[in-house]
Amino acid sequence: MRPQYHPGLAWCLALTAAAATAAWADGAATKGDAQHGKVLYGGCMGCHSLDDNDVGPMHRGVVGRKAGSVPGYAYSAALKDSGIVWDPASLDRWLTNPQKMVPGAKMFFSVPDAQSRADIIAYLATQK
Repeated sequence: MRPQYHPGLAWCLALTAAAATAAWADGAATKGDAQHGKVLYGGCMGCHSLDDNDVGPMHRGVVGRKAGSVPGYAYSAALKDSGIVWDPASLDRWLTNPQKMVPGAKMFFSVPDAQSRADIIAYLATQK
């Protein structure tokens, strides 16, 4: 039996492939909106602030900083020993799932939405 050509199926497969490619490219090129990130950062302030250690360490200057290095904050050994330097890519992985990235870290809160993560990271990058 010879396979038959089905125009509807071919169109559906082409559309699915195009959508998957666009979604991948869109996610890979997610640009953050620092103004919206400032609004979203309000949700982080239950544990963090820009200038003071609290439940979590202060965030001013986090982009470019070695993880576990803020003076006066009691980090987990796991984060102190991680060797991570916070850049947009590492912060994105961290905010996606901190326990997966650094098992044993104190932080458990995650930001599942890629655009929200990008916005928060863009805001933090302005806080030097």
